[in-house]
Amino acid sequence: MKINSLSVLIMFLFFTGFSFAQDLGSETVEVVKPYTPSVSDAPKIRELPKISDSVSLEKRPVQYSIFSVPVASTFSPAKGRAATVERQRPPKLYDNYITLGFGTYTSALAEFYSNIEVNRTDNFGIFLNHNSAQGGIDDVVLDDHYYDTELNLNYSSRNRNLIWNMDFGAEHQQYNWYGVPSSLPSEIEEIDPQHNYYSVNVGGEINLDKSFFDRAEANYRYFGDDYSSAEHRFKIKPTLELPIGGELFHTNLVLDYVNGSFERDYFTGEGINYSFLNTGLESSLLVLRDDLTLNLGAAIYYSLDSENSDGGIYVYPQVTASYRMAGDYFIGYAGLEGELRQNTYYEFVKHNPFLSPTLEIHPTDRQYDAYVGAKGKLSNSVGYNVRANYTAEDFKPLIISNPVVSASNLENYSFGNSFNVVYDQVNTVSAFGELNFDVRRNLNLRLNATYFVYDTSEQEEAWNLPEYEANLMMDWQITKKWFAGANLFLVGERKDANLYDVRTLDELPSPEVVDLDGYIDLNANLGYRFNDRLSIFARGHNLLGDNYEKWKNYPVMGLQVMAGATYKFDFGRR
Repeated sequence: MKINSLSVLIMFLFFTGFSFAQDLGSETVEVVKPYTPSVSDAPKIRELPKISDSVSLEKRPVQYSIFSVPVASTFSPAKGRAATVERQRPPKLYDNYITLGFGTYTSALAEFYSNIEVNRTDNFGIFLNHNSAQGGIDDVVLDDHYYDTELNLNYSSRNRNLIWNMDFGAEHQQYNWYGVPSSLPSEIEEIDPQHNYYSVNVGGEINLDKSFFDRAEANYRYFGDDYSSAEHRFKIKPTLELPIGGELFHTNLVLDYVNGSFERDYFTGEGINYSFLNTGLESSLLVLRDDLTLNLGAAIYYSLDSENSDGGIYVYPQVTASYRMAGDYFIGYAGLEGELRQNTYYEFVKHNPFLSPTLEIHPTDRQYDAYVGAKGKLSNSVGYNVRANYTAEDFKPLIISNPVVSASNLENYSFGNSFNVVYDQVNTVSAFGELNFDVRRNLNLRLNATYFVYDTSEQEEAWNLPEYEANLMMDWQITKKWFAGANLFLVGERKDANLYDVRTLDELPSPEVVDLDGYIDLNANLGYRFNDRLSIFARGHNLLGDNYEKWKNYPVMGLQVMAGATYKFDFGRR
């Protein structure tokens, strides 16, 4: 029997390995720590593989050459240059202009302005304005003309770190108490309703750069009439600004003094005197954080009533905030602000020139005005602003009709044809909305409206305050030569009172509430420029022709049209 040598060798190796596997010995293995393999433990390839391919192709060298052939061409490249943007020629500015206009109701308008350059930094300005109408309102018995003439002088200086100016002004106004109730007898034609107001003011302002003393302003005004009324007001307001910790600290110091007198009150010959000194400190810290603007402030005032030897301290919040929630498309804002407002005879007459010179003057405690709103743009051509307010005011002035006095030696304003000022604590809720349209670059529209709800404490109504107001304005540059504009005013219903048959001076009947209808007033203008110097215009006022009553028994002029021209020039130039 033959034994294969290869089989014998395999069996030998098998039994040899089995015997070694059975003899493990007594070797001890100590585990010091768990094994954590790393990349460095892997063996490295020390040799690169060699490619042995029986088929290898040798790269053949390739040589390129250009085959030039001359070609006839007439092209000659030009040097490149930057494109220019055609700029519009800036309008010519003149230092002086004069405007004259005449219209219905024998109305006249005259304006003159001149700016004189004293030197490179200083300028002197003059402005003269006259506006008048001879009246002629339907169904008005008394004279109803008016005129207003005003002169303003200004001197200003602008240096590198200092800007200052001084102003002087004088004004003469003439109005008539023509709003006599129709129920009075014909003797009212003997009334002389004319009333004149006189005003003189002087003031100045200074602005400093790179200084904690930022600016200061001061103003003095005298105001009086031809019924021996006189009022003096002096106001000074310096402003300090200090950067603190990267924020801006702002402080206003306020000194506001008013002193005045009326020859008599409405019912007796007793005079009226008033004198108030309001001193205040207004401080705020402006915080800017990316899209957040926060103004944290407060104000404290002390008001001294010299005539009654009385005084009081008033503290007000002055906090505002705004946040850009979506860039310029949505900006939310809110605020809580208050102030001590100085009332004056001058400001009351600006609001209503038919007041009697028998007023009680008192400052208004505007305790707070809380508001929240949002503004921004709906598109690149449409902007918006909406806001809701809640305002609390003490000694808020309300204008109400004076009663008819049944007594001898009556004044020209004692026939129910004048107005008085009364005060009350009034809370007001209002909602405001506004839209701005840039229809085209040369056409702009603005529409706004406000709705009011009043709550009075002692007065039966919020006298002569409207329920709502709305305004539509248009400015249209039709062509380079033609331009136009329009204003539409809408005022809601108001409340006033009637007081008749006052037989004694000791007792007055309760007021009879009178509703004054709302009204719409449309004004428009159209102009044409012959050149940069001469232009003509036409203006229309109260184009709807409604003789509405802005104040009780005071109808306004109907349809009014005026035409005129404006000429611009420089002294010493053609």
